[in-house]
Amino acid sequence: MNHISDYLTQHKDRFLNELIELLKMPSVSADPAFSQDVLDTAEKVKIALLDAGCTTAEIHETAGYPIVYGERIIDSDLPTVLVYGHYDVQPADPLELWDSPPYEPVIKKTAEHPEGAIYARGACDDKGQMYMHVKALEFMVKTDQLPCNVKFMIEGEEEVGSDNLEIYVANNKEKLKNDIILISDTGMIANDVPSVTTGLRGLSYVEVQVTGPNRDVHSGLYGGAVANPINILAKMIASLHDENNRVTIPGFYDKVEELSQDERAEMAKAPFDLEEYKKALDIEAVYGEKGYSTNERNSIRPTLDVNGIWGGYIGEGAKTVIASKAYAKISMRLVPNQDWKAITELFISHFESIAPKGVTVKVTPHHGGQGYVTPINTIGYKAASKAYETTFGKKPIPQRGGGSIPIVALFEKELESKTILMGFGLDSDAIHSPNEHFGVWNYLKGIETIPYFYQYFTELSN
Repeated sequence: MNHISDYLTQHKDRFLNELIELLKMPSVSADPAFSQDVLDTAEKVKIALLDAGCTTAEIHETAGYPIVYGERIIDSDLPTVLVYGHYDVQPADPLELWDSPPYEPVIKKTAEHPEGAIYARGACDDKGQMYMHVKALEFMVKTDQLPCNVKFMIEGEEEVGSDNLEIYVANNKEKLKNDIILISDTGMIANDVPSVTTGLRGLSYVEVQVTGPNRDVHSGLYGGAVANPINILAKMIASLHDENNRVTIPGFYDKVEELSQDERAEMAKAPFDLEEYKKALDIEAVYGEKGYSTNERNSIRPTLDVNGIWGGYIGEGAKTVIASKAYAKISMRLVPNQDWKAITELFISHFESIAPKGVTVKVTPHHGGQGYVTPINTIGYKAASKAYETTFGKKPIPQRGGGSIPIVALFEKELESKTILMGFGLDSDAIHSPNEHFGVWNYLKGIETIPYFYQYFTELSN
C-alpha cells in the first residue's frame, strides 16, 4: 500500500473531525427518545460511504432501525470482503459519572494514550472502529489501490440484540455474498502487543420479576409475616453460584468445551500483569471460578452476572414499605457449543423451581446469540496476521475474547463465510461505561492496517 503514511498525515485532522461529528449524534437504540437520532446517524453513515468511494449506498428499512448497505464492485472475478459494523450505541447512563458530556467529544492525553484519546459514547464501540473501515476504503479508492470488491453492512440494533439483522441477512444472501467478513468491534492486548480475536462468547440475556403481596405494604404491619420479594430475589440470585463460583443451574456445563492443558498454556503466553489489572480497576483481588486464571475466566469459561437489580423505594429519605415486586436483569456469557436458547430454557426452569411459596416468578428472555471460534489456518486469518505484522512490526497473538457478537455465528450459518475480527481498541477504553474513549493512535493505526488486509487477502486468494 503505497503512500498510506503520507495520506494519513495529510488527512489526519479531517479523519478526526469526521469521527467527532459522528460521535455527537446520540444514536441510542435502546431508548425510543433517541429514535430520530438513530435514523439521522444511519443517513450520515450512508453519505460517508458514498463520499469514501462506494458506488452504491442505500438505507434498507427493517422492522426496527435501518441497515446501511454500500458496495464497490470492481471485478466479479476478484474476492469480496464484507465489512460489518454498527452505528448504534449504548445508553450513556449514569451521566453524572462522565468527566465530560458523552455526546460532546473531546480529545484528552493520558498515560495510556499520549497522543490523545477521543472521549465520547461510541468512540470505540463501535463508531470509531467502524469508521476506520470507511476511511480505509477512501484511501484505497482515492489512491487507486483497492485490490478487490468490498461491501458494507452497518446496522443500528447491535446494542439491543440485532433481532432484525437475522431476517435481513436471510433475505439478502445474494446481495451479501462474500469471501470473508471483516469486523472491528473487538480489542487487542496492547498498543505494542497486537492481537486478533479468534473466539467470542455467546450470550443469554433475561429479566426476572419476583412478586409477593398484591401491593406495596407497610414494613411494620406486614414485616416478618409476608415474603419480601427483594429479600427473596437476593437469596435466589445468591444461590446461582456455589462456593467455587460455578453456576449452579443443572445442565449449565453439559456442553462446555474443556480446553487441553496445551491450549491453555498457549493462551497463557499472552502478556498479562495481574497487579496492573487490579490497579486499573481499583480492586484488591480478582474473583471468579476456581481453577482458572483471570484471562481464562473472561474468555473460555461461561459466566452468569446480574446487570441490574431494583425494587421498592429508592428515593430521598425513608419510606418503610415491603415492595410488591423486585426485578433483576441477568446475562450469561456462553462458550462455543452452549446453545443460548437451550441455556435460557435451563435458566427459566431452574429459577422458577427455586422460588419459595409466597412469591411468583416471571422470567422474560430478551436476546442472545451463539459463541464463535475461527480457525487460525485460514487465508483470512493469515491475511490479518500479515497486515498487523506489516504495520506493528510484529505478529499478532491469537486471542479469544470475552464479549459477544452474536451475529458472527449467524453470518457463518446464513452466508457460509468465516469472520475475521480485527479490533484496535484496548480493554481500558471503557466501552459500555462512563468515559468511553478510543485512542487517536489506535484509530489511525486501524486505518493504516486495514488496507493491507485487503491486499494480502487478495494475494492469498489467487
